[in-house]
Amino acid sequence: MSRPSGAGYDVVVEVDDEGDLGHTDLETGLDFQDFGHNDTPTGKIPQEQPRGFFSGGGSSSRTTGGDNGTTPTGKRYLWSISFYAQFFNVDTNEVARRCGAAIFPKSNFLDVLEGNPDLYGPVWIASTVVLMLFLSSTLASYFSKVKGTEDHFKYNFASLTGAAGLVYGYTAFVPAALWGVLKWYGSDSANLLECLSLYGYANVIWVPVSIASVSPIPILNWVFCAVGLGVSAMFLFRNLYPVISGIDAQTSKIVLIVMLLLHGGYALAIKVLFFAHTSLKPLDT
Repeated sequence: MSRPSGAGYDVVVEVDDEGDLGHTDLETGLDFQDFGHNDTPTGKIPQEQPRGFFSGGGSSSRTTGGDNGTTPTGKRYLWSISFYAQFFNVDTNEVARRCGAAIFPKSNFLDVLEGNPDLYGPVWIASTVVLMLFLSSTLASYFSKVKGTEDHFKYNFASLTGAAGLVYGYTAFVPAALWGVLKWYGSDSANLLECLSLYGYANVIWVPVSIASVSPIPILNWVFCAVGLGVSAMFLFRNLYPVISGIDAQTSKIVLIVMLLLHGGYALAIKVLFFAHTSLKPLDT
């Protein structure tokens, strides 16, 4: 078609039979590109990696300074306060809840820990047991003393150091040795902090047992210690059996037997050294 000549110029436009002005293939190439301004999707916060067992142990989030014993990659060093602070990241209410779960277990204690085993509770529980063993054994010895044989009652402070060595030593070295044996035999689920936490919270039953063992009736003292042994041993067996059974069957049986024998020896030592009254005399030397 042509424009009227009065316009001063002519324009020719070709139109095909179907009225199409001609096929135009528009390849715009306008693709949205990700230039990496945001490393995470909108509204999502990077999650921290699970706490490892002495593999750094805490959060993997980045830090900006190195003056607190950390590096920009979040690693903590043994000489830094932050390395040890991560093992005490609980409050009093949480420790009390865990103590209750240790005495009256309703579920696996590792589920109660919720991936956050601590040393705060075990340290204070062990310290309380040491103090209660000393006080209760002193009272029991005082009540059992024959009147008129001595002018003044002599406190046996050697029993305090004995209680500290027994409780702290057992609670620290036995779970560490158990963890080492499990790792030696290829256990992937053995966790040192969890082992220490389990043995630490298992001691909570010895606080009421120590108080009850002030009784001057020997048979009752044996019953109280037997109850303490039964409750704590069942607590350890219930929570450690799934971990120990992960290694060779024959080896796991031996480990379980040794673990129970050591725990029985621990309970017997508490009874004989602190609540068999006459057995306190050798500690005076």
